[in-house]
Amino acid sequence: MDVAAAPVTDVGARRVARPRRYVMTAPTFFTVEYAINPWMDPSAPVDTHRAVSQWEALRQTYLDLGHTVELVEPVAGLPDMVYAANGGMVVNGKAVVARFAHAERAGESVAYAAWMSRNGFHLADTRHANEGQGDLLLLGATILAGHGFRTDRRAHHEIAAHLGMPVVGLELVDPRFYHLDTALAVLDDTTIAYFPPAFADHSRATLSELFPDAIEVASSDAYALGLNVVSDGLDVVLPAAATGFADQLREAGFRPVGVELSELLKGGGSVKCCTLEVHP
Repeated sequence: MDVAAAPVTDVGARRVARPRRYVMTAPTFFTVEYAINPWMDPSAPVDTHRAVSQWEALRQTYLDLGHTVELVEPVAGLPDMVYAANGGMVVNGKAVVARFAHAERAGESVAYAAWMSRNGFHLADTRHANEGQGDLLLLGATILAGHGFRTDRRAHHEIAAHLGMPVVGLELVDPRFYHLDTALAVLDDTTIAYFPPAFADHSRATLSELFPDAIEVASSDAYALGLNVVSDGLDVVLPAAATGFADQLREAGFRPVGVELSELLKGGGSVKCCTLEVHP
């Protein structure tokens, strides 16, 4: 498959929103009890009530846009379970269950695997660490797969075999962008946005070759986790603070929808982190 991006000029008329199916988990037990990424500071206060309110606004945004949202019950003792995207990768009736790199999050994979099983997906585990859609982003019929901090590059081969899809590996080098979904956004089946400094030189070359017309975001937006977005092909739900990226999206024919998730940013996550997409 040719995954090269289409030019973004004169494309607004062809942007089409498609109904999506999302899985989310409320931040009922959200707090920052440990530090496994540079965003986390256990000494900083966390307002769980505010986190729930912001999360609920995100859920309602999806519903208002016509999408389906299914819920996985939060589990006490798993404060990061709100970041549902990390629970696995679900495509075409198949699911890869997450194998977390850090012991603190290991229990989350059990909860998300149970949901996948109840919903009839054919499950597979990996021998090597993989953190679901945090590092596995579907673009058309190809998976863009991050590695370097959480997902083990060797897991890419296991995932490709189970899902029967090609995988393009991309190496992350900045710990602030510890998952691929913090440094790269899939906007539709051919279009991405990304922050080049988050990637190793060889991966930047790969992205430049495959997506010559990709949107490159500024550091101010990237450092607000502005690339941690969810797109239905037209509407792009993104952190409200990423105003420059929102302008770029409008120029490319997308409709940015800003949401405030400042409390959940304290755990190192935003819109996409909170959203596991079930891909048809």
